[in-house]
Amino acid sequence: MVLISNLINGLSLGSIYAVIALGYTMVYGIAKMLNFAHGDVIMVGSYVVFLLTTKAGLNPYLSLVVAMAACTVLGLLIERFAYRPLRGATPLAVLITAIGVSYLFQNLALLIFGSQVKSFSSIFNFPSIKLAGGQIVITDETIITIVVSIIIMIGLTLFVNKTKPGRAMLAVSEDQDAAKLMGVNVNATIALTFAIGSALAAVAGVLLCSTYPTLSPTTGAMPGIKAFVAAVLGGIGSIPGAMIGGLAIGVIEILSRTYISSQLADAIVFAVLIIVLIVKPTGILGKKYIDKV
Repeated sequence: MVLISNLINGLSLGSIYAVIALGYTMVYGIAKMLNFAHGDVIMVGSYVVFLLTTKAGLNPYLSLVVAMAACTVLGLLIERFAYRPLRGATPLAVLITAIGVSYLFQNLALLIFGSQVKSFSSIFNFPSIKLAGGQIVITDETIITIVVSIIIMIGLTLFVNKTKPGRAMLAVSEDQDAAKLMGVNVNATIALTFAIGSALAAVAGVLLCSTYPTLSPTTGAMPGIKAFVAAVLGGIGSIPGAMIGGLAIGVIEILSRTYISSQLADAIVFAVLIIVLIVKPTGILGKKYIDKV
C-alpha cells in the first residue's frame, strides 16, 4: 500500500513537472532556444495568485486566469526584449541571457516580497478519494494535477497538429528561413510559443504551490531545472515526450526519497539526465537532427 501511495504521489509531482516541461519543449522545439527563465515565470504566476487571493480577496480560479494573462504578457516581453535581439546569436549568448533573466526575476522578487517563505493555500477544495479501506488517500490536488496535465498535453497536441498557428509552429521548427519564404510570420509564431509556454507556467505554479503549499522567490528554480531534465528525458521538442519524461522524473524522485535517501533524491534525478545524454541524447521520443554542412 505504501508503494502504491508513493507511485500516486510520484505521478502527481511528475504531472507538475510535465506541465513545466511542456513550456520548455515548445520553446526549444520551435525557437531552438532554452528558456531557463521559465521556472521564474512559474514563481511570478504563483505570487500573482497569492496576492490576488490573500490581499484582494479575489476568487482563486479568477486569480488563476489573471495570473495566466500576466504570465503571458511577461513571456511576450521576455521574448521581445531578451531573446529576439539574439535570434542569430550563438547558443552560448542565448544561454547566458536566459540565466541573466532568471536571476533578474529572482532578485526583483526578493526586493519586492523579501526572502521569507509564505504559506500558499490550495485553490482546490474537493473531497479526497480513499481506497483500500482508507489506507490509500488520493488528494484533490493529486487528482486535479494529473487530469489537468493530461488535458493540457492533449490540447497542445491538437493545437499544433490541427490549427493554422500550430502548423505554422511546425513549419518554423523545421526551417525558419523556408517558413518565412512560405509566408509564415516567424516572429509572431515564436512570440505565440512563448505566450503559450508562459501561460502554462502560471498553471504549473498554482499546481505546484497547491500541492506543496509554500512560496518564495526561488520557488520555480529547482522545479524548473527538474522539468528541463524531464523534457530531455522524454525528448525535448516532443509534447508527448515531455509528459512521459515529467511522470518518470516525478516517480523517480518520490521513490528515491522514500527508499534511498531524501538527501540524494535530487542527485539521482540529475544522474538520470547524465545517463540519458550518454545512452540516448535525443530522449525517449526525441527526433535525431542531422546538421548539413
